Amino acid sequence: MPQDKHPDYRPVVFRDRAAGYAFLTRSTANSDETIAWDDGETYPVVDVEISSESHPFYTGRARTVDSEGRVARFERRYGGGEGRDTDGTG
Repeated sequence: MPQDKHPDYRPVVFRDRAAGYAFLTRSTANSDETIAWDDGETYPVVDVEISSESHPFYTGRARTVDSEGRVARFERRYGGGEGRDTDGTG
């Protein structure tokens, strides 16, 4: 297999500044910035906008859609089904 065909796969720190969270993993991501890690080594660092520490789905701060409230509001606003033919006879 050709040696120079694949990108360099090495340890990289991904940092979520909004959550104050960083994690070390292996990646092919490139960065000119570096960071000193807890083990005393220096690694490239990639800043990300969102991670599992700040994403609403993982943190439990996700908005739930109140579909029942939306339907009730729609019915109040637009007539609520009065006069609708529900038996299909016309």
